[in-house]
Amino acid sequence: MTIRYEQLETIARRWMNEIWGKRDLTNFNDFHHPDFQDMSPADRGTNRESFRQGIEETFKIFPDFLAFVEDLVIDETKGKVAIRWSANATHFGDFFGLKPTNRMINFQGIEILSIDEVGQIIERWGEWDGLSILEQITRETEEKNG
Repeated sequence: MTIRYEQLETIARRWMNEIWGKRDLTNFNDFHHPDFQDMSPADRGTNRESFRQGIEETFKIFPDFLAFVEDLVIDETKGKVAIRWSANATHFGDFFGLKPTNRMINFQGIEILSIDEVGQIIERWGEWDGLSILEQITRETEEKNG
């Protein structure tokens, strides 16, 4: 393994563990380059602060959000890491107009991080299984109202 490969793996795992595992944004700016761009902005701005606000909002809706790394694929030549993850969370906040159900949900996603030579994330692409989240939330709502 090269030093660059180890750097990419370490940063990706720390990013997942600290932010998405521990819900700790203390090192957020250290992880993300000042010119960071979120390439999957989901109806918000694409800059670093907008991405942080999106994470904070996610943690309000799902305050016990806990993600686990399932797979990492590292391309050290391009400085990119693909992360396949799974998560558990309880729906405690308003989600796309759906009132809290207090239902535990499970879902998956993929992140692709572009990391510069210094070790900061310069770009991020992310996809979550939003349909699965909505189905799990509305199934509970339909069962209660059914």
